[in-house]
Amino acid sequence: MSYFRSHLSVKLFVSYLLVILIGMSAIWITTRFTTPSAYARHLQFMEEQMLGGGMMGPGHGRRGVLADFYRNYQTSFNESLFIAFVMASAVGLVASYALSQSIIAPVQRMKNASRRIAEGHYDERVPLHGADELSQLAASFNQMASQLEQVEAMRRRLIGDVAHELRTPLTAIKGSAEGLMDGVLPAARETYQQIHIEAERLNRLINDLQELSRVESKAIELDIRPVDVSRLIQTVTKRMQFQFDEKRITLTRSLPRDPILVLADEDRTLQVLTNLLGNALQYTPEGGNVTMTVEREKHTAKFTIRDTGVGIPAEHLAHIFDRFYRVDKSRSRAHGGSGVGLTIAKHLVEAQGGKIRAESAGENKGSAFVFTLPLG
Repeated sequence: MSYFRSHLSVKLFVSYLLVILIGMSAIWITTRFTTPSAYARHLQFMEEQMLGGGMMGPGHGRRGVLADFYRNYQTSFNESLFIAFVMASAVGLVASYALSQSIIAPVQRMKNASRRIAEGHYDERVPLHGADELSQLAASFNQMASQLEQVEAMRRRLIGDVAHELRTPLTAIKGSAEGLMDGVLPAARETYQQIHIEAERLNRLINDLQELSRVESKAIELDIRPVDVSRLIQTVTKRMQFQFDEKRITLTRSLPRDPILVLADEDRTLQVLTNLLGNALQYTPEGGNVTMTVEREKHTAKFTIRDTGVGIPAEHLAHIFDRFYRVDKSRSRAHGGSGVGLTIAKHLVEAQGGKIRAESAGENKGSAFVFTLPLG
């Protein structure tokens, strides 16, 4: 029974077989009930002719009677067979229609649902019945519809997030400009510097959005070649050391004694490390520690950036790489980055054949970002 329920081909075969059996049964039942009465009627007619017209000679009369007998019997059987054919055709058509509808109905529902989705109703779903190929197709259709709904929700959220992120620096610039025009703010260096800071923040956000668009659409070109991990760590340390010293955060590194080569794009990998270190710097309080560790695994090199910062609650870990996602919704733009740095890092790591994840024991217990790259 489970095999029959899970295979459409078996269902079609059995349905056609049932049509044949139903038709044959209809013919057999119809002829069984109609042939005797038809034969009796024709036999009575023949007897009336014989009695009314008298008996003919012994030889010719019997042959004529037998011939008439067979003709009448054949006529009665053909009559019964015709009635049976009509009944079998009617029953067969009804049975075929009922069985075909059970197969066509799911396809019809998927067609109607696809039209609804094409019109923008992404919450449309097809009910599932059984486990055959049509049910599997319906399940795949529902999965596609669910993904389309998520993509549409992400698109709407992205538009809202971008509008919100752009509004913050633009509001500051507009307020400062109006203050200068109204004479409320002095035309001093500090005022212009504040406007410049906000403009620079706006420019940085636009650049990050352009970069995110490129990495998400896989429009970036990667120069994959063997790269020395030690050189990567030294370069990013020199690049970020001043910022760590300025915030009084200790930046340490731990590398294996033997050199490690990874197959990666050097510039993009430095961008990933810079984004992750910048994130650790942003969310680690003064006097904290950030540690970079590289370990050799079987086929990959594992990079770990661990901090003693604010940590990440468990319910936020699954969304930490989403665009513009913030653990602290009340955190202002002045206390956070563009909101896409981790998203860019994730796409860059995966584009180079690696994986990335976030770990944290909870709020105020620090966090760690771990990513891998294939060995060279």
